[in-house]
Amino acid sequence: MTAPLSSIVPTAAPAAAGGGDGGLRKAAEAFEAVILRQLMASMRQAKLGDDIFGSSATSNFREMADSKTADSIAAMRQFGIADMVEAQFRARAAGGVQ
Repeated sequence: MTAPLSSIVPTAAPAAAGGGDGGLRKAAEAFEAVILRQLMASMRQAKLGDDIFGSSATSNFREMADSKTADSIAAMRQFGIADMVEAQFRARAAGGVQ
């Protein structure tokens, strides 16, 4: 499945648009990455067959690759988890939600 490059490029950060602290955006992306890592780990546990290259080195490499993939997906902001977390905390900081 391919997508146009314009749909892959992350959207402009509110901090860059004068929206305030960029640290909140990074924290929200990091939170989304953690959720995606857990999702990927759960998918890896659902084995459908024997692993022909089964070793601890392969397992470690897969974990590192999954971690990097989760970070990349979170940076693209395609799932929307980081956007929701950021919006909630911005509303709380502004005193809108208790």
